[in-house]
Amino acid sequence: MLLSPLLQLAVGTSTVYAYFDPSRFTWYTSPAKNFFSTLPIGNGRLGAAIWGSAVENITLNENSIWSGQFMDRANPDAYSVLESVRSQLKQGNITSAGQQTLADMVGSPDEPRAYHPLGSLVLDFGHEDSHVENYTRSLDLLKGRAMVDYNYHGVRFRREYVASYPAGVIAARFTASEAGLLVVSVLLDRDQYVIEKVATAGNATGSLKLRALTAASDGIGFSTGARIVAHGGRVRRNGASVVIQNATTVDIFINAETSYRFDTQAAWEAEMDRKLDAAVRTGFPAVQELATADHEALAGRVHLDLGSSGAAGDLPTDIRLARYKTDPDADPELVTLMFQFGRHSLIASSRDTGISSLPPNLQGLWNEDYEPAWGGRYTVNINLEMNYWPAGVTNLAETLGPLISLLETVKLRGQDIARRMYNCDNGGYVLHHNTDLWGDAVPVNNGTKWTMWPMGGAWLSANLMEYYRFTQDRALLKERIRPLVRSAAQFYDCYLFLFNGYLSTGPSSSPENAFIVPDDMTQTGNEEGIDIAPTMDNTLLSELFHSVIEMDQILGINDTEITKASSSILHIKRPQIGSYGQILEWRDEYQETEPGHRHMSPIFGLFPGSQMTPFVNSTLATAAKALLDHRIAHGSGSTGWSRAWTINLYSRLFDGDAAWNHTQVFLQTYPSANLWNTDSGPGSAFQIDGNFGFTAGIAEMLLQSHAGVVHLLPALPSAVPNGKVTGLVARGNLVVDMEWSGGRLSMARVTARARGKLAIRVQDGRRFTVNGSVHTEEISSVGGESYEIKVL
Repeated sequence: MLLSPLLQLAVGTSTVYAYFDPSRFTWYTSPAKNFFSTLPIGNGRLGAAIWGSAVENITLNENSIWSGQFMDRANPDAYSVLESVRSQLKQGNITSAGQQTLADMVGSPDEPRAYHPLGSLVLDFGHEDSHVENYTRSLDLLKGRAMVDYNYHGVRFRREYVASYPAGVIAARFTASEAGLLVVSVLLDRDQYVIEKVATAGNATGSLKLRALTAASDGIGFSTGARIVAHGGRVRRNGASVVIQNATTVDIFINAETSYRFDTQAAWEAEMDRKLDAAVRTGFPAVQELATADHEALAGRVHLDLGSSGAAGDLPTDIRLARYKTDPDADPELVTLMFQFGRHSLIASSRDTGISSLPPNLQGLWNEDYEPAWGGRYTVNINLEMNYWPAGVTNLAETLGPLISLLETVKLRGQDIARRMYNCDNGGYVLHHNTDLWGDAVPVNNGTKWTMWPMGGAWLSANLMEYYRFTQDRALLKERIRPLVRSAAQFYDCYLFLFNGYLSTGPSSSPENAFIVPDDMTQTGNEEGIDIAPTMDNTLLSELFHSVIEMDQILGINDTEITKASSSILHIKRPQIGSYGQILEWRDEYQETEPGHRHMSPIFGLFPGSQMTPFVNSTLATAAKALLDHRIAHGSGSTGWSRAWTINLYSRLFDGDAAWNHTQVFLQTYPSANLWNTDSGPGSAFQIDGNFGFTAGIAEMLLQSHAGVVHLLPALPSAVPNGKVTGLVARGNLVVDMEWSGGRLSMARVTARARGKLAIRVQDGRRFTVNGSVHTEEISSVGGESYEIKVL
């Protein structure tokens, strides 16, 4: 049961902390030491990272503030060398083909735009750290509210922060427990390209405005505004700051708007002011109530209980993380907390915010750097896709809306690039391994292992189809999903070429991996990555063409697209099995340069695809496991997102104990103090994808539905013999609640939100009843009806 915080004695006799539900709150007894210790909140467009220091420096973000305008990076020589590159690949001239690809097909410049910070809200309360007592800083994952509480010279001070989706602003309230003792100076600040920074004050109110560009020329323009309302005390201007003295309560509302969504400064500032003025009229209490109710309406859909941590869960989050490294079994609620943190982060960074909504990038919504790791862009050879793995199964399907919006932008750019790079002018779009908010579709960077991979549209189409499978939203399927999936498939109708009797991709790669050129090919011994038809490409193509058929059958459309897709599937090479029983990664069994490579690309068909799963194809499932075990034995899972992928893969193999082991390794290795996933551990780059992949992996242990069957507890770990979960969703729009005890399902309830077929499997095939009758065949479910399941 979710608990409200209650005051209780925590440590010693003079230090009092709030009690925080260990499955719901992250909390700390000191301010953030660095950006990776902050408390992240967001409304899908605006983000704030709360430090909680005596002089607060809240990091602000707006998701359309990137380094510049659209750049046309297409290489004019790309199409002219395509046939030459393919000819060399066919002949085995791997090194030469790769060199020509990178010389003549890569974009110039070789990187698109990067994600930038908005700036900071600087708050000086005149307090000295040495006199602060009974300090707590907390984030409520259910309500999306951040709090800072402490005593200073006998007065209790509180700071409350919410990022309101209904109001479109970030709102804060500062209070003192004694009247007239609150003093604060407020400043909007930024390090680069500031054009205007002004403050005004009067009648117990103040305002701030910061206007800037993201680059000296060709930058995105934006304005940030703050409204300050003092309850008691005096308000005055001091340069670019507003200073409030002798108040009891101070409210602040923040918004920013940009040239990405508006044509003129007047237009974006009118929208900025409209939201701020409305928030001031509404007042902080009502803004906060609506914001937390909105967040809770989403976050509260799923409750997970994997067992109690007892005293181990009552400690601050950073201490729990440290202790988990040596005694993970003592704190199962840390797994639950991380699960819910992923859901909170998806709600905070992916909402339909109107004009040109944007999805979470590599850092979600939160970034303090002007040169963030990997540009903070949308990497689409795993990372952006992983961001949405938990959306359907953890009951947050509507968060996928911003991804659809971005892909509609990508489609227009990608159609142009398909024509210019590949001479494909049939309405199909191409996307390589990276994009930005402008939908850049040109190959990014200049490296043989990652640059040339024209499969982004295929993989992201799988995310779109999953949205339909979970929601059964036929209108969205017809109006927005089908045009995107159809265009992706149309590109491959043109792009693919015959090689050894199969429709093949090339030049392409198996994301970010390389092989040793074998003896029967040129330049033996070289490390290369570009080739013809890697296994992942073939699997993605099969998935895409099956989606085209499924989509049109659902909508009752019988056109040439089904005929083309059906024909193409017959000519896609099936996954091959290698010398130690593994799925092969490339067209031949090349020698690996990294046996423990972090990407699991060849077994996409195990997860998030389903072609290699045990009930779909047991032979391929066995071969997928062989490759997975091989990778892990040689050090794979070396990044947070890779380890999260591993949790999902072992869950699909029904190996709950292996999945749980990787869950614990993930928590022991990768989270920063505030639970953000990192690339290789605290101190390395922050990547939000691992948080989302982790959340999906926990759900995958408890519920699977990819093979046309609602499979209850398919990979329950032996370390979690007792527990319960409510609100997970199976494909077919079926809500699932479960309890288990002694490693055995006790009760389950499946509630249909749409009419359809309901087939059920319990754990490893145990017999059960549905509404009191022994289950023998699938059920024709009726929307609104529930089905009670008990094991015999």
